[in-house]
Amino acid sequence: MTSHGHPAGATDAYVLGVDSGGSGLRVALGTAEADAPSETAECGGPVRTGPRGIDAAHLLEQVLPAVRGLLDGLGDGARITAAAIGAAGMATLGDELRADLPGALADALGVRRIALAADAVTAYAGAVGQRPGAVVAAGTGLIALGTDLTAWRRADGWGHLLGDSGGGAWIGRAGLDAAMRAHDGRRGGSPALLGRLEAVFGPPQELPGLLYPRADRPALLASFAPEVAACADHDPVAEGILRAAAANIAEAAAAVCPEAEADEEAYEVALTGGLFRMGEPLLVPLREELAELLPRARAVPGSGDPLIGALRIAQALATGGLRLPHHPTLLCVPAPAPRP
Repeated sequence: MTSHGHPAGATDAYVLGVDSGGSGLRVALGTAEADAPSETAECGGPVRTGPRGIDAAHLLEQVLPAVRGLLDGLGDGARITAAAIGAAGMATLGDELRADLPGALADALGVRRIALAADAVTAYAGAVGQRPGAVVAAGTGLIALGTDLTAWRRADGWGHLLGDSGGGAWIGRAGLDAAMRAHDGRRGGSPALLGRLEAVFGPPQELPGLLYPRADRPALLASFAPEVAACADHDPVAEGILRAAAANIAEAAAAVCPEAEADEEAYEVALTGGLFRMGEPLLVPLREELAELLPRARAVPGSGDPLIGALRIAQALATGGLRLPHHPTLLCVPAPAPRP
């Protein structure tokens, strides 16, 4: 648990932000006014997915003890007035969360104002705030989201089997495909990437047995993406993979970016998520693709992460100032739970 220096006892009313992603779960408490969290905690591994989608009970098993621990550290009387839960897969796998979380959080923590958001929405709130614009959130997967504050526009985020084109798992899989082609002697292979596969995973013929039984296959694929980036300056196959990824990312951004009027300032397109930490090997071709597809848009690095975005949504709920559009699956704000 990490404190961010807010003096305990300065207030007894807090808001809760939760970020449930592919690599784990984090929570933050903050006040309704301050942009920085007062307290944060990491809760362990990713939340399970079951027959009804994302497992609400497993999420609560991690969140509730962490939140109670943070509240205990803030002194007697500390309470939560609003909460925002952002989760990867909320849009397509969030039925159980939407059905179970509002009542469970009201019962366990006494919180009545609750928002349930896709991780792309919390990424948007963290990167753009409550202004019109677009965000591309890219890590293991990839989703683009834009709004003019009247409706959301979404592109991709369909998972590593159906989409997430240009994301970390997509890049890693393309790199491993090129490596296996080199191993087989097929066209399109990359000896450089084959060397990196052997260094990271061992003998190529053993990779299927390592990869296919894993429940976290997307994360394992994405772990190879930095190897592709490291080879891009001297390997044309790796460079081509990153150029193709950049084209996919720019196409997703173009699909969701609001159309600016001729006399309006161009909207920002925020790039957020761990994928962009790969740096220039990906960002150089991405800037070129964005300039071609969105000449009036301004690409900016995201100013906040999804946990900060969840906290901002909770703050807006607490003060009645939420301007981001409600949506049945992307940003659901149930009616306040009745007081006991």
